[in-house]
Amino acid sequence: MTFGEKVKERRVRLDLSRRELAERVGVHQNMILRYEKDTASPRTRDGYRRLAEALEVDINYLLTEDQDFVTAATEQYGRRGRRQAQELIDDMAGLFAGGSLSEQDKDAVMKALQDIYWESKARNAEKYTPKKYRAPKD
Repeated sequence: MTFGEKVKERRVRLDLSRRELAERVGVHQNMILRYEKDTASPRTRDGYRRLAEALEVDINYLLTEDQDFVTAATEQYGRRGRRQAQELIDDMAGLFAGGSLSEQDKDAVMKALQDIYWESKARNAEKYTPKKYRAPKD
């Protein structure tokens, strides 16, 4: 079940209109429609938290590992980080298409790639951030 399907299913089950859900979450009702059509998702963990509370579900019900990765990249690196993280996930999904890896193996590969992403970002920040902007070392 996709993120959008989960949102719509819970909204309908709670007998909420898109407007009512939007008011509970603090977004415009068009955003709820975009969530349900899987054309948008909350940009922050707080956005997911508010949506989960409004839908009376645990945040983990709404967040997949991939969505959590993209959200974390967005919070730390902004739009560019979001785009890079989403491209990484999309490229890997294409690589797995029609393959013979088990879901467990696919998850392990995605986790390893996400770890590499974070390590690369940290190394690049250290390497390319001017010394005057770096945090002091202990």
